[in-house]
Amino acid sequence: MMQILVADDHPLFREALRGALTPYFEDTEILEADSLDTMLSVLNEQREIELILLDLTMPGAEYFNGLISVREAYPDIPVAVVSASEGIEVVAQVMSLGAQGFIPKSTPTKDIAQAIMHITKGGTWIPESMQAELESVNAEMAQLLQRFRELTPKQIQVLSFLRAGLMNKQIAHEMNVTEATIKAHISAILRKLDINTRTQAVLLMDKLQLT
Repeated sequence: MMQILVADDHPLFREALRGALTPYFEDTEILEADSLDTMLSVLNEQREIELILLDLTMPGAEYFNGLISVREAYPDIPVAVVSASEGIEVVAQVMSLGAQGFIPKSTPTKDIAQAIMHITKGGTWIPESMQAELESVNAEMAQLLQRFRELTPKQIQVLSFLRAGLMNKQIAHEMNVTEATIKAHISAILRKLDINTRTQAVLLMDKLQLT
């Protein structure tokens, strides 16, 4: 029996997606998670999951941390991002970070089912209307995405705190590490992103933010 994991923090959306997909996948068990931690816990306990339908903004998954974390820990399980953020920059980022598909939450159920079938057979899927736009993403964005991909989940978490305006001491408290560790993370972030200041890092996060 195939297993699909729906990772989204909105219970009504999970329930609606489960109900919508059941007629198309009668022999499939649909599992649920509402945060990055619960998603990783389910993945650790269930070894037959063949696809993850991942929301980008559930707790712990912000700024692509959920996608990066799951691709790092479970590289053999395909991931399709299901998101209300439909900007082409977001699509380019999730595909660059290793997702096998991008499914807008506005997609009709029949098309979601077709996307799932395509991805579980080894393909990739984005809406046809986005394909031409995706190909036109400029070289600067492509280079930016490549640098961003080199960041670790911890470094992305530090970036998100920087963008929220927290100082090193506050970030250290939130992450339960030393201030020296945060300084080391920030130095590594600046080096990997080829920038020089915290302000540039915040501007970069603004450019990459989800809407």
